[in-house]
Amino acid sequence: MTVHDLKISERDEDSSPLYQRIADGLRAKISSGQLSEGEALPSERELCRLTNASRVTVRKALEQLIEEGLLFRKQGSGTYIQRMIEAKDNHLTSFSAEAAELGEEPGTIWILRTLGYPTRDEAEVLDITTTEKVVRLGRVRLLSGEPLAIEHAIVPARMLLEVGEIGDSLYQTLEITGNRPVSGRQTTSASLATPTEAALLSVAENSAVLRIERLTRNVAGELVELTRSVYRGDRYKFSSDLN
Repeated sequence: MTVHDLKISERDEDSSPLYQRIADGLRAKISSGQLSEGEALPSERELCRLTNASRVTVRKALEQLIEEGLLFRKQGSGTYIQRMIEAKDNHLTSFSAEAAELGEEPGTIWILRTLGYPTRDEAEVLDITTTEKVVRLGRVRLLSGEPLAIEHAIVPARMLLEVGEIGDSLYQTLEITGNRPVSGRQTTSASLATPTEAALLSVAENSAVLRIERLTRNVAGELVELTRSVYRGDRYKFSSDLN
């Protein structure tokens, strides 16, 4: 891509504000593939020159596209086209494994890591009694420092190590105890982020999110994990192979 490719023409018949026309032009180029995922935009100064706009106007256009999830900023580096992460929803893997496949560094912010008892609904789903202890794990999952998902997992305590010994990767911990999931069922639905979820994911309230519920089994066929997750809709897309 050359700088000239980003030139945005002004149309006399278009009465919308200049910042909106700049945002529309960039959005169209992103949608058409003329601007590639992960590609850096020219500096704000260069965008000002190309569009005959002030820095305030250019910045307003960029902020709009950042809010829409189409762009992101790297401090001290510039503004880039946001990269969508494609995950296979017919492939059982962990967040840490997905990060490794992408060449990114996974991270975790712990919200909750406790031992307790399941609700009646949770016990029914996991096919256990309400008197059997479970481990509750609440985490914000990061990809190279960026919050991308919130995961709340419930696992029968007998499947795991002591609570304090559970590492950032649940599946690696389950593998140690011989209970790594090998099969399961997953459902995905579209939703909007609650205020709490938005704060944890560093997005605006009511931003698009994907809600995922996963129920897995170990090699012996025992139910191992009930995980309910919230993924950022501006960063994730799920695909399936059809036969």
